[in-house]
Amino acid sequence: MDKYEVIIKPLITEKATYLAQDRNAYCFQVNTKANKMEIKQAVEKIYSVKVTDVRTSNRKGKSRRRGYKMTKTSDWKKAIVVLQEDHAIDLF
Repeated sequence: MDKYEVIIKPLITEKATYLAQDRNAYCFQVNTKANKMEIKQAVEKIYSVKVTDVRTSNRKGKSRRRGYKMTKTSDWKKAIVVLQEDHAIDLF
């Protein structure tokens, strides 16, 4: 898998902002088939930083009502990437 196919987009939320400022950890939406090693290598190559830890979680899609039918949003995967103390990513 190509490194640009692994990372879909950075997540900019209140929790992600807090993690970036206080814990030097950044959140990304990643490909559901990517593993921790692929995520680590992709972040290191794209942003030129050193990664110390990667945590992942699979997120279920939410149920939505569309007229009289119930549909579901797609499932996705979130990765929290912790960097070394002297490295940072400028997302904001």
